[in-house]
Amino acid sequence: MNAWSLVKQFSYKQLFKLSLLALQKPLYINPTLRATRQTISICNSHYKDRHHKNGKANAFRHALWNIMICQSVFKINKNEAKSLNWAKKITDLHEKLMPNEPLAEAMDLHNNKIGRLHFETVKSGSIEEIVTFLNGITENAKKISEIKEIENYKNDLVYLLEA
Repeated sequence: MNAWSLVKQFSYKQLFKLSLLALQKPLYINPTLRATRQTISICNSHYKDRHHKNGKANAFRHALWNIMICQSVFKINKNEAKSLNWAKKITDLHEKLMPNEPLAEAMDLHNNKIGRLHFETVKSGSIEEIVTFLNGITENAKKISEIKEIENYKNDLVYLLEA
């Protein structure tokens, strides 16, 4: 699905929230969209449709997406904190605009955070280096069945389903 198809599904309230964010940092929009397309392409290549389920592939996608957004925005602003903040705003807004079951949403938000946590480690890496790094982290992802379990895995990716 392309960005325009997705945007057409939003309510006026959702469009307003998205527009406000875009107006705050218009120079970040294209790099964010590129990072998003690149993330989906990488995940499609490595995981086929498994990254759309709530397994390890989905955890990988959320972490990669945050790293890719941070990396693309960092190239513009040269400021790690601002890049991390932008990625958090974008990915948090995504979770609000595209609601999920509470456990799946908590998992997504956590995995987004793990991606941002590791951004400093891989910020100057190539895509291949980032993917290799994240594959290692994904292998050690922890399966959860309740939101409260996430607290036990502050530095690990989490997932819900074996996929």
